[in-house]
Amino acid sequence: MNLRHAMLALALLAAFPAAAKPAASTVQQLHQLFDDEWERGLREYPEFASYLGDTRYNDRWTDLSPAAIEAREQADRAVLQKLARIPRAKLPAAEQVNYDLFQRQYELGIDYHRFQLEQMPVPPTNWNGFGSASALVQLQRFTTVKDYEDWIRRLETYAALVDQNIALMRLGLEEGRVPPRVPMERLPSQVKAYAPARPEDSPFYAPLRSLPATLAAADAGRLRARALAAIRDSLSPAWRRFGEFVEKEYLPGCRDSVAAESLPDGVAFYALRVRDQTTTNLTPDQIHDIGLAEVARIRAEMDKVTAQVKFRGSLQDFFKFLRTDKRFYFRSGQELLDAYGALSKRIDPELVKLFGRLPRAPYGVRAVPDEEAPNATTAYYQGPAEDGSRAGYFYANLYKPETRPKWEMEALTVHEAVPGHHLQIALAQELGELPKFRRLGGYTAFIEGWGLYSESLGAELGLYQDPYSKFGQLTYEMWRAVRLVVDTGLHHKGWSRQRAIDYFKANAAKTENDIVVEIDRYIGDPGQALAYKIGELKIKELRARARDRLGDAFDVRAFHDVVLGNGAVPLDVLERYVDAWIAARLKAAP
Repeated sequence: MNLRHAMLALALLAAFPAAAKPAASTVQQLHQLFDDEWERGLREYPEFASYLGDTRYNDRWTDLSPAAIEAREQADRAVLQKLARIPRAKLPAAEQVNYDLFQRQYELGIDYHRFQLEQMPVPPTNWNGFGSASALVQLQRFTTVKDYEDWIRRLETYAALVDQNIALMRLGLEEGRVPPRVPMERLPSQVKAYAPARPEDSPFYAPLRSLPATLAAADAGRLRARALAAIRDSLSPAWRRFGEFVEKEYLPGCRDSVAAESLPDGVAFYALRVRDQTTTNLTPDQIHDIGLAEVARIRAEMDKVTAQVKFRGSLQDFFKFLRTDKRFYFRSGQELLDAYGALSKRIDPELVKLFGRLPRAPYGVRAVPDEEAPNATTAYYQGPAEDGSRAGYFYANLYKPETRPKWEMEALTVHEAVPGHHLQIALAQELGELPKFRRLGGYTAFIEGWGLYSESLGAELGLYQDPYSKFGQLTYEMWRAVRLVVDTGLHHKGWSRQRAIDYFKANAAKTENDIVVEIDRYIGDPGQALAYKIGELKIKELRARARDRLGDAFDVRAFHDVVLGNGAVPLDVLERYVDAWIAARLKAAP
C-alpha cells in the first residue's frame, strides 16, 4: 500500500467514526447471534438451504403447520430481545451497521406476521412452499446415492406439504385473504403440467432419467423404482388433489378486485410492501408521480431513435412494427438460446473497463423449464451455490420464440447475467468479512436497482450499437418506469387490470403476451415491481453526485466497487457508503 492509498483508507475510516475499542466478547456475542439465527433459518426453511447449495436439509420441506408458524414468529420476537441485550454503542462502526441491518430485518419480518401471508401462497412460486419443488430440480446437486435418496424423500413427503398449504388456503378463504381471480385462472393448467399421466414424464423425475455412471446398477434400479412409486402414489395424486381444490373451492372464492388495499388491513399491507421493496419512505402517490415523469422522459428518448431510423408513423406504429416484423425474431427456441450464450460471452471481456473487482464464480445460460415457461417472465437469474458447487445461471424463456424479439436481448442479458445479477450476487457471496445474512441475503431495491442500472451500462460495454437494440434498452427502462405507475395504480389508485395492460401497451413495445404475464405478476406480488426503478434512480443519483464532486478524480471502476463492496443494502445505507467514499477521496486528493 502506497502513501496515497494509506491516506485514502484512513480517511474512509474517519468518515464512519468508531467508538472506543470494544471488548472482543461484545462483537463475538453479536456474531454468535447472527450465526445461530442463520442456522435456524436454514433448518426451518430447507428449500433456501438447498438453493444456497447446503445439502444438510435436502430431504425435508418447510413445516407450514399452525404450530410451526407460531413458533417461528415467537422465535423472531425472541431474537430482537437478545439483540437488545447487546450494547450497540460498544460496537465499532462496521458492526453497528451489521447490528442495524439485522434488527431491521427482524422488525420487518414481525411487521409481516400480522398479515398471515402463509394463507395466500399462490401463485405457487414462493421458495418456502410447494411451488419451490420444480425449481429445486434445477438446483439440487445429484451425484451420490444420498443426493438421490434425499430428493426421493422429498417426493415421498410432498403430499403432506400440499395438504398443509390447502389447509392454510382454506383459512384464507374464510378470512378474505385470497388473490384476485383473473390471474389465478391460469393456475389449473400449470398444476396439470406437474401431474402427467405417466410418472416417468413428471418434471420431478428428471434427476432420475440420467444417473451418473459411478452409481451401481442395483442402486440405480432401486432409486428409479422408489422415485416412480413416490410420484405415482403420492406426489402426482397430491397435485391432482390440489388442482381439484383450486377449481372447485379456491377459484370460486378468489376476489374480483385486484388491489392489495382490498385485502384485510390492505392499506397497511400495501404501505408495508412499498416500504419493504423500496427501502424508502416514499408514499404510493409519490412513486406514481415519479413513474409518470420517467415515462415522459423515456418517451422523448424513444422519439429520438425513431427519428434516427427514419420511421414514418406514430410511436404506436413503431411498437407494432417491432412486435410483428419477422426480422426481429428467431425461428426456434434453440436459435434464441444459442444467441443468448454468444452474447453473454461477448460481454465478459469488456467488464474490466467498468469494474476493479470481478467474481470468481462462473455463470451459464439455460432455458426456462418447459412446464414453467408459458407463465414465466422473459428471463430470470439463479445465483451460484455458496460453496462453489453450482454456477450461477441466466434462464431465458424460449416459449413462443416468435414473441421474443432480438432487440431486447442485449438489455436483458446485462440485467440478468453481467454486469447485472450474476456479477452483483456472486461478488456479494465472496465478501467473507460480512456475516452470512448480508452476503447471502439482501434488499430488492438494491438487487433489482443494480440490475436495471446495469442495463444503462450497455453502451459503455460496446452494446446498443444497433438503434433497434438501443430502443430495446429504452423499452426495458420504460418497462420499469411503467411499473411505478401501474403497481401503484392497481394497488392504491383503483385501476383495473385492463387499464394497467392498456397503459403498458401504450408506452412499451413489449409483446402482449409479456405484458399480460407482467401485469398479473404485479397483481400477485404487490410492491415488488417498484424496487427496480427506485433502486436504479438512487444509484444513478449517487454516480452523478460522485462525478460532480470529484471531477477528473472520479473513477467509475472505483465507484462500482464501492457500490458492490458491501453486499445488497438498503438505499439509505448505500448512500452513506458512497458519501463516505466521496469524502475519503476528496480528503486524500493531493
